Amino acid sequence: MTGYLLRRLPSALGVLLLASFAIFLILRAVPGDPAVTLAGSDPSPDTVEAIRHDLGLDRPLLTQYGAWIADVLRGDLGRSYIIGGSVGELLGQRLGNTVELTAGALVFTIVTGLLLGVLGATVRNRFGQALLSAVNSVSLIVPAYVSGFLLVFLFAITWPVLPPGGHVSILSDPQIGLQYLLMPAIVLALPASAVLARYVKDGLQQSLGEDYTRTAKSLGIPARRILWRHALPNALPPVLTVLGMQIGVLLGGAVIIEAVFAWPGLGTLAEQAVTRRDYPVIQAVLLFLVAVYVVVQLLTDLAYALLDPRVRLG
Repeated sequence: MTGYLLRRLPSALGVLLLASFAIFLILRAVPGDPAVTLAGSDPSPDTVEAIRHDLGLDRPLLTQYGAWIADVLRGDLGRSYIIGGSVGELLGQRLGNTVELTAGALVFTIVTGLLLGVLGATVRNRFGQALLSAVNSVSLIVPAYVSGFLLVFLFAITWPVLPPGGHVSILSDPQIGLQYLLMPAIVLALPASAVLARYVKDGLQQSLGEDYTRTAKSLGIPARRILWRHALPNALPPVLTVLGMQIGVLLGGAVIIEAVFAWPGLGTLAEQAVTRRDYPVIQAVLLFLVAVYVVVQLLTDLAYALLDPRVRLG
């Protein structure tokens, strides 16, 4: 297993390095200048240039990138242009909220994806299959901001049973925190649940068609036991890879969902930083999301290798 991990690490580090360079260049290519934002209304060209010099924005791009990545490797994410505080501290203040939202969405994704996948593989009548297919298609097609506004309209305005937005930590007050978490977590999880359900359904259908399941049926073993004890466990390894990918999707989707529901996490922090051209904050948030995605994929590969020795030894 150690050898397998060592073989995977170089590609993971390469992805992080390329992502950091792409993030840095794309931000510089987007119109807008932090120095103009900091200079206030109707600044003189000399004032803008002085601010650019103080921020180091007048240096060559490769020099700026080299200085930034060297600081990152030392654990220094820089200081916010606008707020002036440490970027690392800003991320630390918001990270817990984003993790809470992503974890809630992940739980909903796993439960709903498994349930819909099992039903899709076992329900035989046409109406049931059509209904499940419609639910999956709607979950995939409808944009998150549309389903978000729809849930707010239904459950916060028409039937005011849930708060329309904001945040209360589920750790400090589980009952109230769950009310604030429910809608954004469901909206965030809907597309991932549909994707997971499709893979669970395909894997289960394949497992249920294998010789060992037919043999179990011929021996009189109950269908429910065959499904949960034999077919589903054998269908899960490929699903694990898909689930790992969906964690990255959930993190990325949280940026939009946090804006819709005024959730004070990394997404709203990134949105504010983009508006103000706060390069250090944007770079740190995006690089952190990429790093989490890469780490999750690496852990998923390791889990897959533990479940399937052919992957580990190949």
